[in-house]
Amino acid sequence: MTVDSEKTSIEARIAHLVRATVGPQDGQGTIVASCRTVLNEVTRQALTSSEGGKRLRALLLLDAFDATAPNAEPAGFGGNGDAADVRDHVLDLACAIEVFQTAALVHDDIIDDSDLRRGKPSAHRALAAATHSDPIGNGLGIMLGDLLATASVDIANAAARHLPSSDAVVAAFLNMHREVEIGQVLDLAVEMTPLDDPRALAEASLNVFRWKTASYTTIAPMELALIAAGVSPADARGKALAVGKPLGLAFQLADDLLDVIGSSKNTGKPVGGDIREGKRTVLLADALEAASTSDREELVHLFEASHRDDDQVRHVIELFGSTGAVDRSRERIGELWRQSRTAIEQLELPDDATTTLAEACARFVPLD
Repeated sequence: MTVDSEKTSIEARIAHLVRATVGPQDGQGTIVASCRTVLNEVTRQALTSSEGGKRLRALLLLDAFDATAPNAEPAGFGGNGDAADVRDHVLDLACAIEVFQTAALVHDDIIDDSDLRRGKPSAHRALAAATHSDPIGNGLGIMLGDLLATASVDIANAAARHLPSSDAVVAAFLNMHREVEIGQVLDLAVEMTPLDDPRALAEASLNVFRWKTASYTTIAPMELALIAAGVSPADARGKALAVGKPLGLAFQLADDLLDVIGSSKNTGKPVGGDIREGKRTVLLADALEAASTSDREELVHLFEASHRDDDQVRHVIELFGSTGAVDRSRERIGELWRQSRTAIEQLELPDDATTTLAEACARFVPLD
C-alpha cells in the first residue's frame, strides 16, 4: 500500500471513529432541544478539527508494526485473529494517536491564543464565531479537547482487546497522555525562564520536546507498534525510546525551524508565529549564545516586550540567520537523526524492514 492510499484509509477511519466516540453514547440519556444545537456544533467541530494533517504518527505506527510483526513470535498473537484482522486493529490504534493529537492541538491553540490550525480557524475561534461569544468559544474549545482525548482512549482500548498484551497497550497509551500533559506544564514553565543563560534555556526547551512532543509523536507510535507485534512491553519501551527520543527532538527542532524559514502555505500557520508569541525556543537560545552584545541585548528586549509587530518578527528571523542559530539547528537535527538511524539499525531487522522503518522515520526530518 502506498503512503497516499494509507493516508486515505487513516483519514476515513478517523472520521468514522470520531463520529462514533465523540458525543453521548446510545442509552446514556437525551439532550434537551435547547442545548442540542451547541452540542451539535461541538461534534461538527470535532470532525473539522480531525481533518487533514500529515498523519506522520499513524504512518509511523503502521510502518513500525509492518516492519516488526513478521519477526514476532507467532504465539504472541494469542489467537486474537488472523494477520489482516490484527492489522485492522493496529490501524485503529494508529488513529487513536491522531485523535489524541487533535485534542492536544485544540488545547494548545487556546493556550497560545492561536487563530489558525492547518490553514483553517482554530477550534475555539470557530466555536466562538458559531456562538457569537469568545468566552463561550474558549470554554467549548476546552471541552472539545477533553472529548477528543477521552475518545482517543476509547478507541485505543477497543483496539487493544484484539491485540497481544492488551493491558500493556492501554497502559502505554495512558502513559503517553500523562507525558504530554506533563510536557505542556513544562512548556508553560519554560516561558518564565530568564534569557541570561542561553545554555540553560536550550536544555529546558529540549526537555520540553522530550515530554510534550517526542512522547506521542515518535516514542508512543514505536512502543505501541512493537507491543502489537508481540514484542515484550519492557523491550518495546526500551527500543521505542532509543529510536523515538532523538527522532522526536529532531522533529520539533525542524518544526520550530520551519516556523522561521517556511511559509504559511506549507505550514498552515503564520510565519514567525513562535516569535510573535515570544516563545522561548532552542533557536532563540542558540541566537542569544552566538550573538554580539548589541544583538543579544536587542533580542532580550524584543522577547521581553509584551508583543512583537511584523517588522520586529522579520528582524528576529534575520538575527536567527546572521547569528548562526538556523545553521546550529540544522546541525542539531542532523546529529539527532544519526542517533535515531543508529538505533533503527541496532534493532537488527531484515534489510527490507529496516528500510521501511527508516523511511517512515525520515518523514519527521524533511529538512535538507
